[in-house]
Amino acid sequence: MRHVLLFVVAIGAAAAAVAEDTAPPAVAEPQIVTGRFTTATEVRPILTATRTAWIATREWGGQDLIYVTHLWAWRCGLTAIRIAINGGPAEVWPMPACHEDQPAPNAVLEGDGAPYRAFARGSIERIDVMLTYDDLGTDSAAYDGAGLLLP
Repeated sequence: MRHVLLFVVAIGAAAAAVAEDTAPPAVAEPQIVTGRFTTATEVRPILTATRTAWIATREWGGQDLIYVTHLWAWRCGLTAIRIAINGGPAEVWPMPACHEDQPAPNAVLEGDGAPYRAFARGSIERIDVMLTYDDLGTDSAAYDGAGLLLP
């Protein structure tokens, strides 16, 4: 009987180790249309129509800046923004929380941080953007870094 008990404990420990190594599966959020643009159902058509404006680049202070301002303006229907530079690994770019308590939940407020990152001047050749919506749908786009340069 002792061997059976040890076997059960060993299986339980292995299951616990597996559980620690894996994140819980993502769950799609309800898609209740409110007119406040806080769901994928509401923001996906806008982001699809404005794909060319998802990001922008700018030369400033001897650096190249990548702006995600447009994506932040529709972030309440997103769960993640991932960006890969020059074919490198995609990195999650943090975005501010949705301001559900405000009249405009997607507004970028003073305390939300800066909607850009700085890179070495002339280092950005290609930018790949991957979005995950709150209904777990995805979308992506690729950009030529020089083609996004703001005047």
